[in-house]
Amino acid sequence: MKAALIQLNSSDDPTENLAVTQRLVAKAADAKADFVLTPEVTNCVSANRARQKEVLHPEATDPTLAGLQAQARDLRIWLLIGSLALKTDDVDGRFANRSFLISAEGEVVARYDKIHMFDVQVSEAETYRESAGYRPGTHSVLTQTPVGKIGMTVCYDIRFPHLYRHLAGSGAEILTVPSAFSPVTGAAHWETLLRARAIETGCYVLAPAQTGLHRAASGKQRETYGHSMAVGPWGDILADGGTETGIVYVDLDLSEVTKARQRIPSLDATTEFDGPE
Repeated sequence: MKAALIQLNSSDDPTENLAVTQRLVAKAADAKADFVLTPEVTNCVSANRARQKEVLHPEATDPTLAGLQAQARDLRIWLLIGSLALKTDDVDGRFANRSFLISAEGEVVARYDKIHMFDVQVSEAETYRESAGYRPGTHSVLTQTPVGKIGMTVCYDIRFPHLYRHLAGSGAEILTVPSAFSPVTGAAHWETLLRARAIETGCYVLAPAQTGLHRAASGKQRETYGHSMAVGPWGDILADGGTETGIVYVDLDLSEVTKARQRIPSLDATTEFDGPE
């Protein structure tokens, strides 16, 4: 099976971003990809809440979701929309950071709302409070598909290994980690975290990413790390997208999942222990 990881430099204009994304999705389909993945916040990269309220939509009327569903159906591909920033009916006005798995019939077969919010102070000049604008999800998601059993996560989730062990223990063969990683933490931790999650679970880890300095009509511009990455079940790096926009391709052989887990059967270890006191 051939997977295609799309690396974007999304702006805060969803209409513009949809056109760019669809062009790359079509290119991936032309290259015979069976499974195409886009990064986190495919539709809009923005830290400006006023701008987000102006341009975002609820799921039911979101043009990016509708456009990519139609394209998946027309191209007969499975598509992971890494995530979309969406309006919700929450009384506090917070958005959802929601990942969608789309079938080759164009149907939404799974939704996952990012559980872990990126609330960190990377440096004196770089602080994030994702929970101020986005409400966290509460449920893990695993879906059986023709391309494999897929466990869905988003970006900062990668730092919480219990989520991945839970998904793998429930049968996941492929873990998706669409991201918009900070350049500082990306350079320090991105590759290591992705490889660790693959090694711990014996899964393929597919992580399409945002990259570069993101154009903004209003508010501060965000910058992201890039390096969309595919990691094999043994922890080997199969593809790295660097820092340019575009597509990286990887061939997946799910028998490698079985082989890795037979060699290191750590998912079967359920030893109980006490302490610390």
